[in-house]
Amino acid sequence: MSDNTSTPQSTSSANSSDLPADFKVYKPPLATSNTNVPNLPDSYFTPTAADLKAAQATLSARTQALTNAPLQLRAAREAEEKAKRDRWPNITIRVKFPDRTQLEKVFPSTDKIRSIYAFVRSSLRDDVKPIKFILYQTPPKRDLRVSDPNVRDLTLAQLQLAPSSILMLRFEDEHLNSTQMPAPILPLMLEQAIDLPAPLRFDAEPRSPPSGSTSNTPTSNAQSTERKIPKWLKAGLKK
Repeated sequence: MSDNTSTPQSTSSANSSDLPADFKVYKPPLATSNTNVPNLPDSYFTPTAADLKAAQATLSARTQALTNAPLQLRAAREAEEKAKRDRWPNITIRVKFPDRTQLEKVFPSTDKIRSIYAFVRSSLRDDVKPIKFILYQTPPKRDLRVSDPNVRDLTLAQLQLAPSSILMLRFEDEHLNSTQMPAPILPLMLEQAIDLPAPLRFDAEPRSPPSGSTSNTPTSNAQSTERKIPKWLKAGLKK
């Protein structure tokens, strides 16, 4: 296999009939025309202690569920799986490339992880298709390898990916993992890329209280505070 880092990017000969069906491509946030989106520092994306604690709790629950699964009665397992299929017959998966381009597709919850790998590979340029890649979740990091029997034999619902999940992508060729390297997606698919939804604004003015409401007025707050002061404290203040 030739060295992809030293050869120019090839132009794919794919036409619209060769493209995967029912997909979406989202542009990297910094590549959008929305100039109001701030350039956040790296520290913004560093998980807090609370984030790590919540993620660890989720991972422990998943591990516990997988550990206890063989101990459940077969009928109970089948009933549980049927309930999941009925509740989430489809799962929305987004695959995020190193440059933060995102590729989205809806899969049946009964599909295996190989279906996502096949979709991603069919979306890559011809010169990149032969290069191996790994899909993983974070935080905490969890590789979803087709070669892992604890992953490949489970449905997407059993992998706890329902109702929607974002998977990260990492190539074996580190050159393709640079955040400055544009996602090697088929040009015809990139032409259909759209902007990500705008992030929530936290600097908006607070909404006015409902008409006639005085619960947030200074007078009301003062009266509320006055009523809550203990009698012994009032006596101390009068001395």
